[in-house]
Amino acid sequence: MRTDQILTRPERVFARLDREPERPAHLQTPQMSRHRVVLLGSTLAFYLAIVVAVLTTSWLVRLDWQVMFFRPYEQWPQLHAFLDYLVVLGQRGPTAVMVAAWLGWRSWRQHTLRPLITLGVALLLLNITVGAVKLGLGRLGPHYATQIGSAELFAGGDIFPSGHTANAVVTWGILAYLASTTVTRRVLSVVSATVSLSVGATTVYLGTHWVSDVLLGWSAGLLIMLALPWFEPLIAGVEARVFALRERVRRRLETGTVPVPVATMLTPLLSAGGKWQLRLADEAPTTATAAGGPAGAREPVAAAVPVSAQAAAASPGHAPAPRPAAHVSGRPHLIRSERTPVTPAGSRRPAHTERPAAGRAAARPATGG
Repeated sequence: MRTDQILTRPERVFARLDREPERPAHLQTPQMSRHRVVLLGSTLAFYLAIVVAVLTTSWLVRLDWQVMFFRPYEQWPQLHAFLDYLVVLGQRGPTAVMVAAWLGWRSWRQHTLRPLITLGVALLLLNITVGAVKLGLGRLGPHYATQIGSAELFAGGDIFPSGHTANAVVTWGILAYLASTTVTRRVLSVVSATVSLSVGATTVYLGTHWVSDVLLGWSAGLLIMLALPWFEPLIAGVEARVFALRERVRRRLETGTVPVPVATMLTPLLSAGGKWQLRLADEAPTTATAAGGPAGAREPVAAAVPVSAQAAAASPGHAPAPRPAAHVSGRPHLIRSERTPVTPAGSRRPAHTERPAAGRAAARPATGG
């Protein structure tokens, strides 16, 4: 029978994973190419144009109010139940957990922390940029609008740009960004674009965002994805520091000494030659029946020494015979309940308060003199 047939399926899987290289040869880091720079500049211009259009209460704000009065959720009520679940794909908590679980498995399989660190950097940039604009402009949503035709800015809101839309672009787009092949990257790019567009349109259908919120959310998420190659040196540096810290901890664990309390407890058990010696005392309690004393008393038992060793120790000019090291087994020490009765040297008979009457013979014990 072959060795691979003897191993179970999990063992074969772990053995295969151990043979994986630390960094696959086909895993290429995206670079800041000229095409990407042009696309980044165009997206940034579109982003600024939307902000200016909302600030000036232009035609885009009028489009927001027209769509709000149209109330898509009343025009197609049969889609409401399905779209309530679809919009979850843009919520930061559930999507981040799902994507982090997948990227964590990839990091473990490829022996690299780059996928997880890249996700963390992207989400950090998303929180900083989108959160700052949300709090700075303070726009109210359609359900909380107070004046028809107004942009509803600086009113304490936090919906501009759409966080659901930007999060969908970044969370699902990071899978395409970290793809290991060109074909996989293109397929995942189409999937992430479809999901982000669907989530943005769903927020407009439900009436939780204006149309301009969704447009700015798409632009904000796309800007982060296009700018990620600039943060690749930071990601590589963080990964190198984490691995260096792991190696230092591993070396300390391998070369570390035994803690002082443990070494103090082990010192009496270590002999000069490095072998174990046991100084055991009798742990079995001697009862009044066996030892003739009160119950619960303990009687020390001298260690058994061979006669030849005693004679060698008694004769002058002879070195004492070395005591053989005791064998330590992994099983617990068993105490025998049967013990050979030992005749005491002196009388251990307890004192009697009542003496027998004169003329009567005292009862003699069954055994003894």
